Amino acid sequence: MVEYFGLLIIGVLALSILWGEGLLKNKTALFSSVALLIAAMVLRGLCMQHETLDYQNFLTRWVQLLGEQGGFAGLRWNIGNYNVPYLYFLALFSYCSVRDLYLIKLLSVLFDLILAWGVLRLVRCYSGKHAKLLAAFFVTLFLPTVVLNGAYWAQCDSIYTAFAVWSIYFALKNRPVLSVSFIALSFAFKLQAVFVMPVFLIFIFAQKIKWQHLLVFPATYVFVVLPAILAGRPAADTLLLYFKQAGSVGSGLNYNSPSAYAFVKTAGNEALLARIGIIAAFVFLLVLFAFCFMQRRHLSDKALLVCTLVICTAVPFLLPHMHDRYFFLSDVFSVALAFAVPRLLHVPFCCSFASLLGYHAYLRMRYLLPMRYGACALLLAIISLLIALPAFFTSTRRSRP
Repeated sequence: MVEYFGLLIIGVLALSILWGEGLLKNKTALFSSVALLIAAMVLRGLCMQHETLDYQNFLTRWVQLLGEQGGFAGLRWNIGNYNVPYLYFLALFSYCSVRDLYLIKLLSVLFDLILAWGVLRLVRCYSGKHAKLLAAFFVTLFLPTVVLNGAYWAQCDSIYTAFAVWSIYFALKNRPVLSVSFIALSFAFKLQAVFVMPVFLIFIFAQKIKWQHLLVFPATYVFVVLPAILAGRPAADTLLLYFKQAGSVGSGLNYNSPSAYAFVKTAGNEALLARIGIIAAFVFLLVLFAFCFMQRRHLSDKALLVCTLVICTAVPFLLPHMHDRYFFLSDVFSVALAFAVPRLLHVPFCCSFASLLGYHAYLRMRYLLPMRYGACALLLAIISLLIALPAFFTSTRRSRP
C-alpha cells in the first residue's frame, strides 16, 4: 500500500502545480486534470510490482551494500556505477523499511512530474494558451518512454532530463546562472546530459548566456558531489568518475539503440566504424555551430529549441556504443517542440517510435521490429529539423546587452 500512497501524494502535488500555474481556473480544466492525473498514477501503479534485471542485479544490491556500510557512511566506497547524487537517494532508501523497489520507482515518478512541469514551462515560452500548456504537461506525463522508464523499468532518466529541460527553460528566460546550474545538476546525475550540453555554445552565440556564466557549472558540480567526498570518498575518484568510466561503455557498436549503427552489419571492423561515427558527430556539431554563429544575430527562441532537439538527437544517433535509453532527451524535447511548432508534429512520433523499439528489445528480450526502422524514423526527424531551422531565424538583428 505504501507505493500507492506515494503515488497519491505525487498526484496531489501535480494538481497543486497546475493550480499554481493558473491552469485550473475553470471546472472543465479542473475535472479533466484530476481525471488525467488519476489515470497517470493508476497506470504507474500497475507497473510498480515489476522487476527488471537491472533492478535485481544492480539497484537493489547497491541499496543493500550501502545499508551494510552504514547508509550515508557507505558513500565513501565505490558502490555502483552511477554518480554520487543518485547514490544519495539509494543511501537514504537503505534506512527505510519500505521495499526499495517502490522507493526507487517513486523517486523516478516524482521526477516524471518535475519533467512534465518543465515541458509545460518550456512551451509557455512560445504560447500562453491554457489548453496547450495542459496538453504539453499531460502528453509528457503519458509519453510511453516516460511511463516505462521509471515506473516499469526503475530507471532514473527522468531526473537528469528534468534538470536539462529546466536548464533550457531558464536559458530562454534569460536566467543564465540558473540555467548553467541546472545543466550541471543534470550532468551530475548522468553522463548522458552531454548529449544536450553542446547547445550552450549556441546560447552564447544568441547572448542568452555569457562565457563567465559557465564558471557556475564546475562550482555546482563540486557542491553536489562534496557530501560524498566529506564522507570519505577520494576526491579525485569522485570528481573524475566519468573519465574513469569512459572505457566501460562496451565494445559493441550498438546496444538496442536506433542509432546509425542499426544499419550496419559488422564484420570485425568495429574500431574503424566507431572512429568514423565519432568524427561524424564532431563534424556535425562544427557545421551546426558555424551556421548558428553566422546567424547569431537572428537566432529566435524557436531556433534555439530546434537546435536543442537536433543536437540531442543527432549526436547519439551518430555516436557508437549507444544504449536503448539514450534518446530519452529527444523524446521529451520533441514534445515541447511540437507544441511550439505544430507543423513539426511528426517529430515526437518519430522519436518515440524509435525509442520504444529499443525499450521493447530490452524489456521483452526480443525485437518487435528491426532496429533500423527506428533509425530511419530518427533520420527523418533530424532531416526535418535541419530543413525547418532556417525558417526560425528572425529578420531583425539582436541588440547587444
